[in-house]
Amino acid sequence: MADRVLVTGGAGYVGAHACKALARAGYLPVVFDNLSNGWAEAVKWGPLVRGDLMDRPDIDAALAEHRPVAVMHFAALSLVGESVKDPALYWRVNVGGALNLLESCSAAGVKNFVFSSTCATYGDQDGVLLTEDTPQRPINAYGGSKLAIEQMLRDFGVAHGINHVIFRYFNVAGADPDGEIGEQHRPETHLIPLMLDAVAGKRPALTVFGTDYPTPDGTCLRDYVHVADLAGAHVLGLRRLLDGRGNGVFCLGTGRGFSVREVIEASRAVTNREVPVVMGERRPGDAAALVSSSTRAVAELGWEPQHSSLRQMIGDAWAWAQKPGFSA
Repeated sequence: MADRVLVTGGAGYVGAHACKALARAGYLPVVFDNLSNGWAEAVKWGPLVRGDLMDRPDIDAALAEHRPVAVMHFAALSLVGESVKDPALYWRVNVGGALNLLESCSAAGVKNFVFSSTCATYGDQDGVLLTEDTPQRPINAYGGSKLAIEQMLRDFGVAHGINHVIFRYFNVAGADPDGEIGEQHRPETHLIPLMLDAVAGKRPALTVFGTDYPTPDGTCLRDYVHVADLAGAHVLGLRRLLDGRGNGVFCLGTGRGFSVREVIEASRAVTNREVPVVMGERRPGDAAALVSSSTRAVAELGWEPQHSSLRQMIGDAWAWAQKPGFSA
């Protein structure tokens, strides 16, 4: 039988793509999700366990039944603006849920843990190329909660022998190149799907939040990475742990930042349609520029992004946007 991997949040955007990558690599992904932000229809490559990380017995039961060789932890609240307005919610759910999960893993003897962290742990660093060694100074509770979990993992490693790989994502984009799954949030807050909704007439216009940032064209700069490339990195991280090659922290991006205006221009080229746009104020908690160096992931994991050109990310997202999508 295939080794099982418990995937928290595996019914969500990144988690579902990771499940497909795991299945292709010969593992059986077991999705643990309360479906508050995920979709049962996105669970295609293994069983779905409906459970909540805030309920420790749910986790204990899932680990006892499926006996995974590792956990991939994606489940978290992730809206920056919401985290600024309601920080207690993010500390309670993200940190509290991760603590329950790590305690359950310790009790069940699950020693391998792949964690979905974020570039939001860095805060606003004035446009420097971010590496794994860049000081982390989060400016919102979302980034703060993820940074706290990173430290928690180190502490559990020392105390309980839990090995970990931490991935700090930059902006995830695109959809499964085969068209089986894609991006669909409740509510949607990511630039590319919001932009494509505006192109398709599903919303009146795309709002550009802030045009006075210290960037070449005044709009935020972000490093975009294709979700399929991101999912592939998680399989490589899992193999690192199972092969006994030790803990690791890795940034996942392309090393190239694109402004909001540049993404809009690329969309016009891909879709051959205009993007209706309105200009808005800055959102609280947004950094001016977040761009990654991923040389460590390339060198140590052998990660080679195959799909992360801006045109392909928008093209795959546009193809997914033409489908009916998941239904509630």
